[in-house]
Amino acid sequence: MKVLVIGSGGREHALVWKIAQSKRVSKIYCAPGNLGIEEIAETVSIKAEELDKLVQFAESKKIDLTVVGPEVPLIYGIVDLFEKEGLKIIGPSKKASQIEGSKVFAKKLMLKYKIPTAQFAVFDDYPLAKTFLKSQKYPLVIKADGQCAGKGVAVCKDEPSGQKFLKQLMVDKFFGDSGNKVIIEECLKGQEVSFMVAIDGKDFVTLLPSQDHKPVFDGDRGPNTGGMGAYAPVPFVNKKLIKTIEKEIVAPTIAAMAKEGCLYQGILYPGLILTKDGPKVLEYNCRFGDPETQPVLFLLKSDIIDLFQAILNQRIKNIKLRWMKGSAVCVVLASKGYPGEYEKGKEIFGLDKLTEKKEVIAFHAGTRKINGKIVTNSGRVLGVTSRGTNLKKAIKKVYKNIGKNGVHFSGMHYRKDIGKKGFK
Repeated sequence: MKVLVIGSGGREHALVWKIAQSKRVSKIYCAPGNLGIEEIAETVSIKAEELDKLVQFAESKKIDLTVVGPEVPLIYGIVDLFEKEGLKIIGPSKKASQIEGSKVFAKKLMLKYKIPTAQFAVFDDYPLAKTFLKSQKYPLVIKADGQCAGKGVAVCKDEPSGQKFLKQLMVDKFFGDSGNKVIIEECLKGQEVSFMVAIDGKDFVTLLPSQDHKPVFDGDRGPNTGGMGAYAPVPFVNKKLIKTIEKEIVAPTIAAMAKEGCLYQGILYPGLILTKDGPKVLEYNCRFGDPETQPVLFLLKSDIIDLFQAILNQRIKNIKLRWMKGSAVCVVLASKGYPGEYEKGKEIFGLDKLTEKKEVIAFHAGTRKINGKIVTNSGRVLGVTSRGTNLKKAIKKVYKNIGKNGVHFSGMHYRKDIGKKGFK
């Protein structure tokens, strides 16, 4: 079969890498793809947001299956367009993608169907929101309603920082129209967990729980990013807790979406926080996480095409995923300045040292080739990912392959504590 993957980051490199292992796949295209993906698939110069061009391409190449990586094309309605033309595609409809596209929609859904989440208030009026902040207990969380690539959220320790971030969202329009509405909510305490599930509209199967690291600096300090690294599985998310999350969060969410006329098919990834009162939803994502997909797929033994077919054929309840024993860790190598203005064009060294290694891989996120040299081209550049018989060994292995004796470039920044929360 012929498969098209949409997107250009580390998540899409991991998806293409995993799809390429299926004996049922004869050809993989990726639009627009990246330098790492080029080595295992044919890249196509169509952007993820160019929906009509993607439909035309899929029709012209007689694509059997399309897998969507990023949220933007899903929110824009790519699934509806593909299905209208009889093309098979993995992902939720435009209506169902609101669960990520609008945080206000998601919060109201959780409130209506009693899905555990933080207490919140919604504002589309700046003076009202500004006044509200004066009477609140801190810390609290302020979120933009729309898409901001993981950066439209801030934990505000006091009123001045809250007022500053609110102004950035609603007045200065740091994230454009995404900040027209904001959510102000209580700050929950606990460990965060990424809980990805595959859904066929009714039934679901849970992937390995993972843990992302959003803040840019060690110890969860500094501004939020798209993700500085992740590991899987999460030692403190045991079978009992998985069952609780499935029963109290996943199943009610699927039922709620169906009742609201938003039948959900594809990957759903609730970002959770484990509070003293139990797991609660911080936000929903309507696709695979990035960088969580990298370590999760590095541990998946099953053919991923079987999973995708089960979603499309509504046979998820018949599937049992097989996983490798041990752990996987992904450390994101970022450009100097990220998540603000960052450097580009720095030559990357040491990638050739990884080609011989079976349990270490560099998933490309923002690279390009200039005069035969691989250079940096984005904020998040590479996701060096390793596998080990346990978390400690996987962490040791990944960091051994980063730096002067491994992969490195000028101004490279990365967190040194990815996976350490797993020992708490």
